[in-house]
Amino acid sequence: MKIKLCLFALFIAALPFGLFANPVSDLLERIDPGASKKFIIELCAGADDFFELDQRGSKIVLRGNNYVNISTGLNWYLKYYAGIHLSWNGMQAKLPQILPPVKQKERHETSLSLRYDFNYCTYSYTMAFWDWQRWEREIDWMALHGINLPLAAVGQECIWFNMLQKLGYSKEEINTFISGPAFLAWWAMNNLEGWGGPNPDSWYTQQEALQKKILKRMREYGIKPVFPGYSGMMPHNADEKLGLTLTKSDLWNGFTRPAFLQPTDPRFAEIAELYYSEQERLFGKANYYSMDPFHELENAESVDFDAAGKAILNAMKKTSPQATWVIQGWTENPRPEMMKYLANGDLLILDLFSECRPMWGIPSIWKRDKGYEQHNWLFCMLLNFGGNVGLHGRMDQLLDNFYLTKNNPLAAHLKGIGLTMEGTENNPMMFELMCELPWRPEKFKKEDWLKDYLFARYGARDDKIEQAWMLLGNTLYNCPFGNNQQGPHESIFCGRPTLNNFQASSWSKMQNYYDPTTSEEAARLMLEVADRYRGNNNFEYDLVDIVRQSLSDRARVVYNRAIADFKSFDKRSFAKDSQEFLQLLLMQDRLLGTRSEFRVGRWTEQARSLGTTPQEKDLYEWNARVQITTWGNRTCADVGGLRDYAHKEWNGILRDFYYKRWAAYWQTLQDQLDGKPEVKLDYYAMEEPWTLAKNSYSSVPEGDCVNVAKEVFNSLHNQ
Repeated sequence: MKIKLCLFALFIAALPFGLFANPVSDLLERIDPGASKKFIIELCAGADDFFELDQRGSKIVLRGNNYVNISTGLNWYLKYYAGIHLSWNGMQAKLPQILPPVKQKERHETSLSLRYDFNYCTYSYTMAFWDWQRWEREIDWMALHGINLPLAAVGQECIWFNMLQKLGYSKEEINTFISGPAFLAWWAMNNLEGWGGPNPDSWYTQQEALQKKILKRMREYGIKPVFPGYSGMMPHNADEKLGLTLTKSDLWNGFTRPAFLQPTDPRFAEIAELYYSEQERLFGKANYYSMDPFHELENAESVDFDAAGKAILNAMKKTSPQATWVIQGWTENPRPEMMKYLANGDLLILDLFSECRPMWGIPSIWKRDKGYEQHNWLFCMLLNFGGNVGLHGRMDQLLDNFYLTKNNPLAAHLKGIGLTMEGTENNPMMFELMCELPWRPEKFKKEDWLKDYLFARYGARDDKIEQAWMLLGNTLYNCPFGNNQQGPHESIFCGRPTLNNFQASSWSKMQNYYDPTTSEEAARLMLEVADRYRGNNNFEYDLVDIVRQSLSDRARVVYNRAIADFKSFDKRSFAKDSQEFLQLLLMQDRLLGTRSEFRVGRWTEQARSLGTTPQEKDLYEWNARVQITTWGNRTCADVGGLRDYAHKEWNGILRDFYYKRWAAYWQTLQDQLDGKPEVKLDYYAMEEPWTLAKNSYSSVPEGDCVNVAKEVFNSLHNQ
């Protein structure tokens, strides 16, 4: 069979280009028009997932047992032979006229056949306003990185809209329940109703069409989508509207939560069947369905977890008998009582934070002594919370924890890996490392891997660059065991000012683990060779990101000096240091303006572009602005804890939002030093006007990033 399949592939390759296109050839054309003529694609059978790199004449042979694995082989070739790294900051490249040869056939295989992608939060913190063009690039990224099992949540609100209409809800009532575009993740996770809406009719129309395009492309690659399933969520008024017996929860950060229809309720099966039939009508069936019925549920005493789990599973199986239930391993979930009597193969558990708080059985604050017992699971990397900007990783922990699965009996049912970040388009190095792990059976030294990664990233080997990244790899990218913080060190610029600013968001659990001068030294090393790499897209992106980190870390030191000045009643020093802090903030704003990825205008333009009328554009932009600042209304922002959770250290918002908070705060302290009474600032009153504003922000970069990076960095040493 293998010979026949490969011979067929050779036959196809010999035919005129375009007659029998395959998704890998199409991918190559999107990377670099004409590039597909330089490769031979061979689809071959294999017991385990594999890819091979080979040579035939002047062409590179990409061989594998499915198109995702062949795409993974393409990525491997581009990185480690051609010195080309494709990531979110650049998915196109100019390939050499004559490709570097594969002198000896190279083969990689893995038994970890499932490679998952996305968190529900990713769909809001990063992907809320993506169009087809952006989704097409992401699906290509997934294929290049071996992803074959992504959460496919676009358009789930369309299923709910139709289902609720059939249950007797009016359009107005439905839109009071379904949230706006930037908050759909937390609606889907049973946390809130309606916030950010009501959605216009055009939203549902375009999201349905978008999901159909996404699924078509995924299926062309052989990627298996994970559909959102049904596990009991209902509008909180469904008891009155439909006569259902519901379990209701307390408020979530000031928001009314949806109610919970117990899966053991007689009408659960009826409503689940209605949900799945509507989903099938719109998008077809799937082999995997994602459900987290008790996600961060507080009032769980009344739930029969065993019976609930069986009912949820049975409703899913009635629709798709061979399907698997995908569930997050997060805090108490999946509940041991629910898992106990379900069979192997019924569940696929995402061990959501394996690089920091693994639950599958090795030392961790969330360790489960028996792991996930009989159930299949995936080793996942969370890395980023809220889409916050910052250099961060756990290289040693990631490698140590992953390779402990090789000989631990609790990992007997490990089936693959997962990327479960709350926000993406950041720290490409960590995602590259994670996606290579299934293809590297033996543990390796991070230092050796980093050197090869840097060649792939920049297309050259450079001692200064290696010094900079080794420094980062042993500090910022090596958050140690025992430090359980959620994501990167948060920028001091982005938190509401107080006398004791440390973390910007409520739950980050930040702990200092690196010397703040480390990022400054890494930035200095990168700047020493920056002229040599002008025009190198990956280098310029990383240069801005590393210099940005050094300014943020420097500002934290200056902030602490200013607070010490205030407490010491040193008026002259306070005036100097508080002013330096504000100057650093504006310098950061200018630096970040040189790259589109770090401009708030990219976010707001994405939002406005989806609107079909001025009113719709305004609604989507309001969604975008609120999510990254107050997150909710005054109650949510001041009491609930979500304020600044999704803060962004971006150009535009730094000068127009964060600067105003800090300037007002420093002035109140200066006034106290001058003998005036203390004034309590109403931050929400300062913040809300920005969420309602309509001033335009552009995504187009301004200034030469190398020149500006040099200027702002050098100014640190001239103050």
